[in-house]
This record gives sequence, structure tokens and C-alpha cells, in this order.
Amino acid sequence: MLTYNNHILVPIDFSEQALIALDQSYNLARLTKADITLLYVLDEDHSNLFSIFGKPKKAKKEKNKFQKGLKEKLDKLAKETTAKSGVKVNTKISVGKIYEEIVNVANELNAAFIIMGTKGQHGLKKKFIGSNSLRVIKESNCPVITIAGKKHRPGCKVIVLPLDLTEETKEKTGKAIELANYFGSSIKVVSIINTKDQLIIEKLKTQLKQVEAFIKKRKLLVTSELVENNNIVEGVLKYTKKVKADLILIMTQSEMDWTDMFIGSSAQEIINNSDVPVLSIHPMDKAESTMIPYSF
Repeated sequence: MLTYNNHILVPIDFSEQALIALDQSYNLARLTKADITLLYVLDEDHSNLFSIFGKPKKAKKEKNKFQKGLKEKLDKLAKETTAKSGVKVNTKISVGKIYEEIVNVANELNAAFIIMGTKGQHGLKKKFIGSNSLRVIKESNCPVITIAGKKHRPGCKVIVLPLDLTEETKEKTGKAIELANYFGSSIKVVSIINTKDQLIIEKLKTQLKQVEAFIKKRKLLVTSELVENNNIVEGVLKYTKKVKADLILIMTQSEMDWTDMFIGSSAQEIINNSDVPVLSIHPMDKAESTMIPYSF
């Protein structure tokens, strides 16, 4: 069972995408009876710039002045957010590496979710965890919702659940059911076929029907579909657009090598390229799949 705690952490840098993410946090906060905590991380490199003021006393004074102005701006946003959403909003300023502080504060709060705006990465960089968003996803103990698109419907009417043949599929289905119950969502289950291997295709078909029946027993609206596409990520994103989804639910897991640098490549590409919010959850068990050559 997902245990919803009383905090949703929203990292804020006052960028357009961060404010879009904040707007999307209201409904989840209401449904889970959670407070929203706005976190501004003053990057440690930026913080060190105050040394240009020379004497330590002068540098400290200027730093305190800057942080006071930042706190006032953050508190103003919190007050406006509470007035707009009816949700209690807290504020916090932290100094350090951005991704580390986000993860640390989430742990301190025992946060239920981190919701953060991201611009994504494109080209060669998308293969590496260079962005703070991807690093947070890799390190976080709680689910992370990343939001890259500009326009989103309020609430969450449609959840896309991409499935493969890995063990994490069972866990992912359970999370989708719990979220659908909270939001009153329908679930669209999809598997992408990128192989001619009939054994794998038949297994995917069987699994889709089993998962669909399992979800129907929980009195939820659900459909399932097999989609042919040589590119797994492209197949998922095209399907998501087709069904007008509000959320994609994926499991993330470390690759076998360079575990401090990578998460699963398909998961990373979906996070980078999706205009629809993506909910990333770590599998509880790091079971390897030997049945199909990709995983989410």
C-alpha cells in the first residue's frame, strides 16, 4: 500500500516550469490531505559568490540580506498558493547541491511525493543524469512526479500504465490502482511490441488480459492495448497522446553498470521527452528481467 504522509515537496526556483508544477500539486495535496512545502535550494556554488564582498563579515551580511529577500518572496508565493488552493503551504530555504538538498528535505519531512518541474534534456545529454530532476529520481525514497509540459488538465482523469514482462509489473499495477482510486481515474494499460518473437508477443497478450481483468475486479475503468513500434519510448509517448492521458506511471531502476550515474534508459527517455507528467517509483526489489530486453 502507498502510505501518504502529510507533506508534498515542491522544489521552487520561480521559473515558469516550477510554477506549473506547483499548480499541479494542489489536487493531489487536497486528496491526500497533505501540506505543500515549497523548497528553494540556494546552490552552494552560488552561495560562495558572496565571497566577492571581501571581508567575511561583509560577505555574511550580504548573504543574509539576500536570503531574507528570498524568504519574503517565498512566503508571498506560499500565501498566494494557500489562498488559491485552500492547502496549507510551508516554506524552506536550503543551501547545498540542489539534488542532494531536495532528497534530504524530502527525507526529513517523510514526504509522500516530490513534484517538480523539469525542462528535460535532449540529444546526447539525455543518456546521462546531468539534470537535477533525473538525479532526484535516482536518489529519492519517495515517488517523484516530473512535469515538463506547459498545459495540463486539473486532476488526473487518465493514467497510462506501460507494462513489460519484468517482475516490477505486478508492483506497478498495484500503484496504478491506488492512484486511480484516489483520483477517480481510468487506467490505460499498454505494452509496446518491438520484436517478432511470437513467444514474447503471446506472453505480453496474456499479461495484458490478466492485468486488465485484475483492475476490473477493483471496480475501475480500464482498457488494454498492444502497440507495435520499434522504439519503446516513442510507442509509449504516442499512445499517451492518443488517449489524452494526464499521467504516465513508470518504474525506475538502476542499470547494471555505473549505478551512481544511470537509471533505466527507457525510463529516462520518457521523463525527458514526455509533455505529460511522469510518476517515477523505485521497485522494492531489484529483480532482473531475462524475458524481454527492456524495462521501465
